[in-house]
Amino acid sequence: MNQSALIRPEWTPATIALMVLGFVVFWPLGLAMLAYIIFGDRLRGFKRDANDRADRWFAGCRRASRRYNTHFTTGNVAFDDWRKAEIDRMEEERRKLDEMREEFDNYMRELRRAKDQEEFDRFMRDRKNNRPAGENPVVDL
Repeated sequence: MNQSALIRPEWTPATIALMVLGFVVFWPLGLAMLAYIIFGDRLRGFKRDANDRADRWFAGCRRASRRYNTHFTTGNVAFDDWRKAEIDRMEEERRKLDEMREEFDNYMRELRRAKDQEEFDRFMRDRKNNRPAGENPVVDL
């Protein structure tokens, strides 16, 4: 993640100044800035989860509207049969695409987890290698 941004959800001089200024100008602004500093890291995950839930909800609405449209007939049996077959084929394609999207989301989640694990392992190795020879870590049990 890019940590060079001036305003990020951390206790930086800029965010503290904006929070204080917000409280001076209009207290809800200061409170909003405080919430951003404390909970800002969670916003990305919250936004992603909310978008996924909304996508699933709207996909359900689309499927429901397609189901209702298949009940109407034109009076032409051949056309109605063809239309039903095409709608079934498209629903199958949509189902496959939804499955592929879910697989990709799982893959990306696992990739992020593996990257985080690799970064953590590298940090622990560097920390262990940079400790002076005579220093022993204190372990509280």
